[in-house]
Amino acid sequence: MIRVLLADDQVLVRAGFRALLDAQPDIEVTGEAADGAEAVALVREHTPDLVLMDIRMPLVDGLVATRRITSDPELSAVKVVMLTTFELDEYVFEALRSGASGFLVKDTEPDELLRAVRAVVGGDALLSPGVTRRLIEEFAARSKEPAAVEGLAELTEREREVMALVGIGLSNEEIARRLVVSPLTAKTHVSRTMVKLGARDRAQLVVLAYESGLVRPGWLG
Repeated sequence: MIRVLLADDQVLVRAGFRALLDAQPDIEVTGEAADGAEAVALVREHTPDLVLMDIRMPLVDGLVATRRITSDPELSAVKVVMLTTFELDEYVFEALRSGASGFLVKDTEPDELLRAVRAVVGGDALLSPGVTRRLIEEFAARSKEPAAVEGLAELTEREREVMALVGIGLSNEEIARRLVVSPLTAKTHVSRTMVKLGARDRAQLVVLAYESGLVRPGWLG
């Protein structure tokens, strides 16, 4: 059973998400929060598999709440997906840098929301080649110089190559085809790269690929 916590200051939004999620045989909503502070407290109490976190909330916003969750070693298994009204929200990139596994616009189709919940809990990041990549590129492009990324020097040449391919949004299967290796080998390279860099998940690995300069906006491999 996938356990989900809802964090949004709009009661109707939470009610809509709860009705959809609770109707699924493999998903249950474990709690609701109206602001970031309440969300963090409920996460620590219930340790859900996933938090659907609104970015803009009163008192403590979703960005601060996400940082508190993802920086807590005891909550390392909890995934966070940001909810936003706008596709190119300036805070989304910061949320990804802080450890969020991706983001969804609030008017996402029900089937897409359910797919996203299951995908993230299953270990994937919500980094489709569309909006999220454009968002990351837009904000990464504002940095004139690559940032120092701890652990980058420890990567092998193949791991750097894999990291760059993750950075442009390729799946393990697509990476395997590009490098002519098995999907399992590609997955192993991705996992080792994440461990060496201390990346919480695949989404954070994408951000690090851009921040380090390994991938430049517009680069397609």
